[in-house]
Amino acid sequence: MTLVEIAGSGLAELTCARLLADRGHRVRLAPPRPPGQPAGAARAGAGPRPLLLTGPTLDLVGRLWGDGLLDGGWPLTHRHARWGAGPSPGRFPQPGRAVDGAVLAVRMRERLGTGDLSGEPPAWTVTATPGEPAGERAAHRQTGRRRLLAGTAPVRRPRDQDTARLDCTGLGWLHLTPLGREACLVQAMVPGPAGDPAGLLARLLAESALGTRLRRPPRTAVALAAAPRVHLAPALPPVAGRGGLLVVGAGALRQDPISGTGTAQALRTAILAAAVIDAAAAGTSARALCAHYADRLRAAFHDHLGTCMRLYPAAFGSPAWRDEIDAMRHALRGGAAGTLPGRPDRAVPEPAQEPPP
Repeated sequence: MTLVEIAGSGLAELTCARLLADRGHRVRLAPPRPPGQPAGAARAGAGPRPLLLTGPTLDLVGRLWGDGLLDGGWPLTHRHARWGAGPSPGRFPQPGRAVDGAVLAVRMRERLGTGDLSGEPPAWTVTATPGEPAGERAAHRQTGRRRLLAGTAPVRRPRDQDTARLDCTGLGWLHLTPLGREACLVQAMVPGPAGDPAGLLARLLAESALGTRLRRPPRTAVALAAAPRVHLAPALPPVAGRGGLLVVGAGALRQDPISGTGTAQALRTAILAAAVIDAAAAGTSARALCAHYADRLRAAFHDHLGTCMRLYPAAFGSPAWRDEIDAMRHALRGGAAGTLPGRPDRAVPEPAQEPPP
């Protein structure tokens, strides 16, 4: 069967490896990362990668990987959300689990075993971080400059750790995810680069009622690029002397975390990439399959922008946020000529929407 190189250790890459191995293909895994350096460490800083998984994402992880992968995560039972300046809708049931993405990746890799150890060239390479000599801007279509701020802080009420909470200020939205052991993940979305992420998080917490739920703001924080982005050439078919390439995960499609389904969408790119390789091995045109893969990602990208456009204009009206909203509106209308073709038929809708983020 087909030999596929998995050139990374992210959740989407390893899920693709699992699906391909289950279908009888040979997979060659990237070397393990050094201890304490999870996937994305070069961009986000070494250490844990807290994730909040809810609803469709939990179901999808269970179907793909079976039981036990999420053991040790912190269970959540409810969510409380106030979007924009409106009144709070109150606390409502929403089961979820706060997990460490780095731990999940280690467990996935352990289940995959050693993989193929031959030295022959692969027919395909699957990666979430492709090399882009021409520059990221040329390879992607990005809609805005907003940043996700993230840090951890101690909670004030140790018993109140079963509810994820969302609030808005004039500057952006703010989200608290209990992690257990009296710790909380603090995230905020702001409409542009942040020179002092921890200071900006402290300001947002001071302007929100959520600040009273923490003993103090995070002492350190990171600012991550978070505007929706789609790769313009996420799939290249094999040609003479070169194997094919499939970009998965956030490298293929990055979603604003307001949707709450980014991890599920990353795993769906892995499912689709595995289907491309499997169909190509069965004789379907690799070129046609790669074109279909790109079309499906663009459809999901447009659907996600539509979700953002239903939410952000209702909550934020500052000039900086209007620039972000205009960038998304421009992309929905087709973007620059020849950069993003007209929206194809809705082939892969987003997972069922959950309350933001």
